[in-house]
Amino acid sequence: MAAGLMSFTAFPTGAQTQAQTGAGNSIGLPDNVAVIGTEQPRERSATAVVNGYVITRTDINQRVALVTSASQNQFRPEDLERLREQILRNLIDETLKVQAAQAQEMPVSRAQIEQTYNRLAAQNFSQDPEQMGVYLESIGSSAAALKRQIEGELAWENLLRRNITPFVNVSAEEVNEVLKRLEESRGTDEYQLSEIYLSATPENRAAVERNAAAIMEQLGQGGSFVAYARQYSEATTAVVGGDLGWIRLGQLPPQLAASVRQMQPGQLSGPIEIPGGFSILYLTNKRQVLMADPNNAILNLKQIAITFEPDVTQEEADAKVAQFAGFVDTLRGCADAERAQTELGASVVENNQIQASRLPEQLRNMVMQLQLGQTTRPFGSPQDGVRVLMLCGRDDPQDSGAPTFEQIMNQIEEERIDKRAQRYLRDLRNDAYIEYN
Repeated sequence: MAAGLMSFTAFPTGAQTQAQTGAGNSIGLPDNVAVIGTEQPRERSATAVVNGYVITRTDINQRVALVTSASQNQFRPEDLERLREQILRNLIDETLKVQAAQAQEMPVSRAQIEQTYNRLAAQNFSQDPEQMGVYLESIGSSAAALKRQIEGELAWENLLRRNITPFVNVSAEEVNEVLKRLEESRGTDEYQLSEIYLSATPENRAAVERNAAAIMEQLGQGGSFVAYARQYSEATTAVVGGDLGWIRLGQLPPQLAASVRQMQPGQLSGPIEIPGGFSILYLTNKRQVLMADPNNAILNLKQIAITFEPDVTQEEADAKVAQFAGFVDTLRGCADAERAQTELGASVVENNQIQASRLPEQLRNMVMQLQLGQTTRPFGSPQDGVRVLMLCGRDDPQDSGAPTFEQIMNQIEEERIDKRAQRYLRDLRNDAYIEYN
């Protein structure tokens, strides 16, 4: 982000300049920078003109509303300021994409934009675009703001389809080599990852790192990773919420691989500095290469639950839970589970043909460690009831085969397109004329 113009009221003397310049600094900048003047960058009006196109404060405010509405958290003033700065950069990039598509006589048609907008309305508001427009107005945004974002994404797809995708080639030898390595790595771990990538230069590294840390904090408080990836990530996977699919550690930069190796499903990691910027990762799932995914196992469960009176005291509840846990320990398999109903007054419900992946993560981890006839530890609360799950059957999936030739080819193509797309966007920025107000 450009710093704008400064008013200088004094200059350092030659002796001061020589003393402050770092010996190892190749461009002769001082190690200790004394900023002159009273202007505060964060007090500037957050607007810009990009090759003649004006980005207004209203544009930024409405896009901020789209992001904050997707979060369950309250933003602190400093977080909102960083958010505004990032959104301004996003709007600049978006404008450059739209302008580039127009310059190459391939603009996004109004019909394409409306079609995508209506599809979003169908997914979220029962096919009622007007209802989505009312909602957007209610959160401080607008249909126009969302349609502008849609236009930017479609324009970028058009540009990549013409200028990059046709020139990305993957040979059969490359694909076969990947398939060979997959077979050799059978049984090793692979990870279902999502990423938010922010590019950085030596000049803006500190600011980008602060933005990444703020995003990480919001995600840790329950923010939507998909929403933040769509708004912030500069990788081409932003349009799919940052989803990288299933990958192995060897496919990642060493810095990311080291972090992923320590992660468990459901965890966030970041910001992680890599060449060219920072990444935030979310691990959705984990499995072994070319092996059956245990999360696809089909389970037969029995749920044994007790309830509590509305006015129960904590002491009474603790005693009842202890009695319940002790009784469960006496059960001798699934045929014995009905005894909980007759002797303890508990409810016993069968849950058959449940896919393991549909269970909440914490419960899934407990259930997958059980042998037939064993139960989980009690879970729940006096308000919702306390229960256990008993494993009464488990059908494990067959070993999964290697991905197809076409799937591997598509994956390699996507990786190469992503790298070239980042360079393409950087070139658009370098060639742009941008004024900040």
